[in-house]
Amino acid sequence: MTSSSAQGGWPPVVVASVFQTGLNLMRDLLRRGVRTVGVDCDSSHEGFHSSYGKSYLCPNPDTHPAEWVEFMIDLAHKLGAKPVIIPAADIFVSALGKHAEALKEFYTFSQESIAVQAALATKEQQYAVAAKYGLPIPRTAYIQSRADLERFVSEARFPCLVKPRHQREWDVLPEGNPLRGLKLFTADTQQELLANYSHTEALRPEVVAQEIIAGGDDAKYCYLSVYGAGSRRLGHTVVHELRAHPVLFGSGSMVEPVIDPEISALCDKFLRGVGYVGICEIEVKRDTRDGVVRLIEANPRYSVTADASVYAGVDIGWLHYLDLIGQPVEPVEATRFNYRHVVLRRDIPAIPRYVEQGILTWGQVRDTYRGELAFFDFDRHDWKPTAATLKGCMRVAGGTLLRSLGLRRKLS
Repeated sequence: MTSSSAQGGWPPVVVASVFQTGLNLMRDLLRRGVRTVGVDCDSSHEGFHSSYGKSYLCPNPDTHPAEWVEFMIDLAHKLGAKPVIIPAADIFVSALGKHAEALKEFYTFSQESIAVQAALATKEQQYAVAAKYGLPIPRTAYIQSRADLERFVSEARFPCLVKPRHQREWDVLPEGNPLRGLKLFTADTQQELLANYSHTEALRPEVVAQEIIAGGDDAKYCYLSVYGAGSRRLGHTVVHELRAHPVLFGSGSMVEPVIDPEISALCDKFLRGVGYVGICEIEVKRDTRDGVVRLIEANPRYSVTADASVYAGVDIGWLHYLDLIGQPVEPVEATRFNYRHVVLRRDIPAIPRYVEQGILTWGQVRDTYRGELAFFDFDRHDWKPTAATLKGCMRVAGGTLLRSLGLRRKLS
C-alpha cells in the first residue's frame, strides 16, 4: 500500500532549483512530512523568499563544476543523512548526469536512468533518442555551423523554427542581442532564418532547427509522468493546453486534464523503451495536416506543468520519492478532471495577444476563468512569491490597458 505521509527516519530531499517550479515541489513534499531543502545558483529565485523550507545558494554547476560538487557533498554531510536529490531545472539534470559518479555515494537518485535524463535534457540528443525509439518528430537537424543550416533549409518545408540546445545558452547572450532570453525564433523563409541565425552564429553556433508542426496551441498536450525502478509507470496525467506564452510557440499558460489514450500509450512506450526512471514531462502536438502526434520537447525533470498533475490526484514528486527510498508504490491514475491549471505570469501577458490576433474574444477568455482553478504561482500561504507574481501581472495588465487607450485615441 502506498504511504500518504513520511515516517520518522526517512531521508530528506534536496530539490535542485528553487524557481517557482522547484518551490512547488518543495511545498508538496513538505506537506507530506518530508524534510526538504532547496539549492539554486540564482539568488533571485522564489525559493529564497518563501515560507516553504530553507534554500541554499550554490555555485553554478555550468561555470564552476568542481565547486558545485564540493558544495553538494558538504550539504549532504550537513543534512546528516543520504538525501534524495530531485532536479527541477535542466542545469541540474545536466550537472547530476555529469557528476553522478562523484555524488552517488552521498545522494540517492535514479542511477539506472540519469544518463538517459541527461541526454534528454539537451535538444540535439532528445530528438535523436525520440526518433530511435519511435516517438514521431518533425523534420529536425542538429546545427553546428551555417553550412549545416544551409543544408537544412534547402530541404525544409517552411515555416521553421530554431532553438538552442539549452535555453540558458541564449539567456547569457550579450545585452542587446535580439535572441537573448528567447526560447526559440521562427522564420517563414530561408533568408529570414539565416539572418536570425547570424545573431547566435559566432557565440553559440550549436542549435536545433525544425519544421513547425501545424496547428494552434489547442493542438498541444503534455504527458506528465513518473516511472519507478524497472521503468514501471507509477502515475501519469495528460493535460490539454488551452493557451501558451508566447502564442503558438511558448509553454502552456492554461491547461486542463483530459483522457487521451493515444498520447498516453505513445509516450509510455517511448519512456519504457529508453529505460526511463524518474519524473518526465513530454510536450506533443497533434499535427492538423495528418493527425500524427509529434514531439515538441521532453523535460526529464519536474516541470512547470507537472504541478497540474498534483491537482489531478497524481503527486508525481511524492511517488518518485517513495520509489527512490524503496517504499512500495501502487500505480496511480488521475481521478480529478474538473479544473484548469493556470500560470499567471504566463497567462496574463498571453491573453491580450490571443485577442489581438483574433484567436479568442474577451468573452471566451472570461469563460476559461470560470469554474475551478488551480494556480501554479498564486499561493495565499506563501505571500512573498505570490506578491511578486501579482506585481508583475499588474504591470503587464497596466501596459496592455495603456496600449489599448493609445490605439483608441489614434482611431478617434
